[in-house]
Amino acid sequence: MASHFPLYVFLLSLTIPQFISTLAELDNYIVHMDLSAMPKAFSSHHTWYLATISSILDNTRAAAAAAATTTTTTSLSSSSKLIYGYSNAIHGFSASLSPSEYEAIKQSPGYVSSYRDMPVKIDTTHSTEFLGLKSESGTLLAAKQGKDVIIGVVDTGIWPESKSFDDDGMTEVPSRWKGECETGTQFNSSMCNKKLIGARFFNKGLHAKYPKLAFSMNSTRDTDGHGTHTSSTAAGNYVEGVSYFGYASGTARGVAPRAHVAMYKALWDEGSYSSDIIAAIDQAMIDGVDVLSLSFGSDSPELYKNPIAIATFAALEKGIFVSKSAGNRGPYIASLHNGIPWVLSVAAGTVDREFQGLITLGNNVSISGSSLFPGNSNPSQFPLVFMGFCNNSEELKNVGHKIIVCQDKDDSLSEQVYYAQNSSVTAAIFVTNTTDLKSSIQTTFPAIFLNLEKGEIVLDYIKNGDDPTAKIDFHQTGLGTKPAPKVSSFSSRGPSPSCPFVLKPDLMAPGKLILAAWPPNIPTVDLATGPLFGQFNILSGTSMACPHAAGVAALLKAAKPDWGPAAIRSAMMTTSYSSDNDFNPIKDLGNNDKVATPLAIGSGHVDPNKALDPGLIYDTDVTDYVNLLCGLNFTANQILTIMRGNPYNCSNLTLDINYPSFIAFFNADAPETVQEFSRTVTNVGAGMTNYMAKVTPMEGFIVKVVPEKLVFTGRSEKQSYKVSIEGPKTMKEGTVAFGIHNWHSSTVDSVKSTETETSDDHHSVSQLLYSYDNALDGFSAVLSKDELERLKKLPGFVASYPDRKVAVDTTHTTEFLGLSHATGLWLASHYGKDVIIGVIDTSVWPESKSFTDDGMTAIPSKWKGICEEGQDFNSSLCNLKHIGARYFNKGLLISCKSWY
Repeated sequence: MASHFPLYVFLLSLTIPQFISTLAELDNYIVHMDLSAMPKAFSSHHTWYLATISSILDNTRAAAAAAATTTTTTSLSSSSKLIYGYSNAIHGFSASLSPSEYEAIKQSPGYVSSYRDMPVKIDTTHSTEFLGLKSESGTLLAAKQGKDVIIGVVDTGIWPESKSFDDDGMTEVPSRWKGECETGTQFNSSMCNKKLIGARFFNKGLHAKYPKLAFSMNSTRDTDGHGTHTSSTAAGNYVEGVSYFGYASGTARGVAPRAHVAMYKALWDEGSYSSDIIAAIDQAMIDGVDVLSLSFGSDSPELYKNPIAIATFAALEKGIFVSKSAGNRGPYIASLHNGIPWVLSVAAGTVDREFQGLITLGNNVSISGSSLFPGNSNPSQFPLVFMGFCNNSEELKNVGHKIIVCQDKDDSLSEQVYYAQNSSVTAAIFVTNTTDLKSSIQTTFPAIFLNLEKGEIVLDYIKNGDDPTAKIDFHQTGLGTKPAPKVSSFSSRGPSPSCPFVLKPDLMAPGKLILAAWPPNIPTVDLATGPLFGQFNILSGTSMACPHAAGVAALLKAAKPDWGPAAIRSAMMTTSYSSDNDFNPIKDLGNNDKVATPLAIGSGHVDPNKALDPGLIYDTDVTDYVNLLCGLNFTANQILTIMRGNPYNCSNLTLDINYPSFIAFFNADAPETVQEFSRTVTNVGAGMTNYMAKVTPMEGFIVKVVPEKLVFTGRSEKQSYKVSIEGPKTMKEGTVAFGIHNWHSSTVDSVKSTETETSDDHHSVSQLLYSYDNALDGFSAVLSKDELERLKKLPGFVASYPDRKVAVDTTHTTEFLGLSHATGLWLASHYGKDVIIGVIDTSVWPESKSFTDDGMTAIPSKWKGICEEGQDFNSSLCNLKHIGARYFNKGLLISCKSWY
């Protein structure tokens, strides 16, 4: 077993952008207050906030208020300026203030800090199968599919009538739940159920910014589709027979299909502002969510000015796990806008599914290509013409009803697609060497994309044939695509501008071309023939990766209720994998298919089943994050803003927190070339366990782990170690190096989890499968080559050999064997009375009449077997004939994982 932790070292000039703003005449501000300064005369935070605003109103407004009705008018005036009062996510309020009022508020007693309200940006299901989630085994089984866990989603709302939010199979709403289903436009409380247990909406901040704004749907109902898609990705119920116009057909389900969903609508077609999002998170904390999924972000680099960072810190303190999208501004370095240290930052990757079309040439040769055109296929053959570089709109308009072939050169694919789309051609075939086609294939006109090898077949046919023709059939889906996953080019890269000393993103999850629920009244695509509507849609983005990770966190929370947010994050990170299903390092679509670095994929791709049993975890508490804030040289007020007035101590300031990854910055001109990190791990495995350190080499750098061996004598025991990274004396600016540090178990019988490393064995999984006491003396285990060699040197080793497949044989009939009721062996043996036959085979159908116990004698007293329960099988299915049933598949489950 091993847990792995990415190491990242690079030399780089980082520029953290500063935000320069000009105050408008009237604007929205978020104000942080110190609750300890609230006078005892006030009955609540809310009344104190109102009084604070009243005290700073312009003299002219105060005089006008006094001329009318002093108390009442002043109260109304302050109430109209107050947008939200916050009591959990932050301590403070948001208000609409003039420049003079804003300056005056800074002088109020209890004032800590403030900043202008900021807009946020939205950052899209074979994906659950790709994650390895199966109802009969692993994390999904252990977590009871997320039973009793509540996932809160802050997004664009929800379409409650979607079958993804039916409550078939759902358990009762947890008694701890305090949320509600808020009534609004085309939305009432009856639309909630045991799946969708809460629905609220927040738009006071947006309305205060634009007072004359009329909302198209003033309720939690989704008018965008984004929120319906993300929430069903995280926890949608089972829906059979779905597809995207024939693509990706099958059963849709969320990652945690038995988890409850609560929607907090704070993202609007008309705009989205931080004040509304803070209110949504604030309410989610009060309502009692276990997990928050946030598929959006803001561009504030400083943590103490980032309301989402501050609000999620409060969520962390309440034990709420927060998953956030990394952003869609890749592949550029430091483009991450969600690098908050205390939340999980999720990058987006592909899955092993490909959407295709089929070209049939006039000579009956068929060629498959990539396509996601949702319109109808035309069964007719059309003339086929090679256009070369398709960027001449006049030439394309004169082609008529033909299928054109365009050749991509110099990364001109998007330009040629644009020109072809705006012509009147019947269809287009694009020949390209572009590896990242997944963004191009969602065309609004009939189009298919071929690689150069397949394109040559079409081009040769055109050159050598008379009157070449072709037809294209769409709506085909291929599974098992290799290599997969790859990191998407749009996925934002680290390091985080707000806190570059914590490696971000944390990991990668499916985020490219994801199928999930969709409002049926919102077009999924606009074709030339008109819009298409459907109940499921395919989207891409880190917005889609985020709810996948949130769903995994919900499953782990259900299976391991005593784990906190840091433990869950650690388990997800240290068990992620960094090799694709071709056993090669994961590639980066945004970097010409080169090996993806941790700045793109973090620890690797999330693996829910391995995360259930990580062996070691890196736990982090509030004190660790406070030490980090102190190490960032934040002022007392800046820390107070994040801590919401809670006491803190900066005596142990550091930039090195107990995180399951490492990142080091080296200055080419500095004499110091060694950086050290300290970590503490907790054993969450069972029994005595020894771990040996293993580090993949990084060219030009020396990495040491001290001690190299950790010895655990029991569960929950903690051990500490140090990592040092020594760089060369001289380095070229921009030097980049990365590797993986593993804790690898040194004894097979004490481990049950995995490692991920780039080596000859790729995903080496050290795991004891069975201990044998009778058939042989020994055990079976999953081992790497190195582990097997070390095992051979241990005392007591006799022999070993690889596990092998077995084949099934058939039997002859009893008549052919000459068995008779009247004479011979049947008669003499009383038909085998009291003899027990054990059969090792594909199992049994216990309801078969062949296994009824009519005429059978009592079970022999020597029998020690049992009737083992499992899926669709319980002990009552055994009887006097069928006296025992057990099943064994640990070896098969390990060997059949497609990416091992």
